[in-house]
Amino acid sequence: MNREQLLKKIDKPWEALNEAYAGLNEAQLTQPGVTGDWSVIDILAHVSAWENEALTHLPHILEGRRPPKYADLYGGIDAFNALKAQESRARPMAEVLARVEETHRQLIAYLHTAPEEQLATETRFRRRIRLDTYSHYPIHTQAIREWRAKSGI
Repeated sequence: MNREQLLKKIDKPWEALNEAYAGLNEAQLTQPGVTGDWSVIDILAHVSAWENEALTHLPHILEGRRPPKYADLYGGIDAFNALKAQESRARPMAEVLARVEETHRQLIAYLHTAPEEQLATETRFRRRIRLDTYSHYPIHTQAIREWRAKSGI
C-alpha cells in the first residue's frame, strides 16, 4: 500500500462517519443511548481521542519504542475510553466538534510526512493507523446509523 492508497483507505470511512451524523441538531447529537450511554458527540470525541493517541504514539513507534500499555496507565482500554468520555463531556459541544476536525486534520498531515516504507506493509506503524482509523470508524458509523434508524431520526 502506498501513501495515496492509505489516505484513501482512511478518507472513505471518515466521510461515511461524517455522513452518519450529518444533519443532526444539538439535542440529537447529545442524546444518550447510541452506544450504551454514549451520544453521537461522545462517539465523535472517542474517535478523536484514538486519533490523538495515534498522533502521540506513531512517532514513538518510528523510534522503535513501544507505546505504554493501557492496562498499566488507565486500568485498561475501557477505563481509558471512560476517562476520555468524561473529559469530553466537560467541554462545550462546539469545542468537541472543533477538536474532532482538528485532530483528524493533524493526523492526515502527519501521515503525509510518514516514511513510505512504514505504510507499504503491515508494520507496527501501519497497524496502529489501521486500529485508530479505518477499522475503527466503521464500528461507530454503523452504531450511529442503526440508532438513527431505530429512533426515526
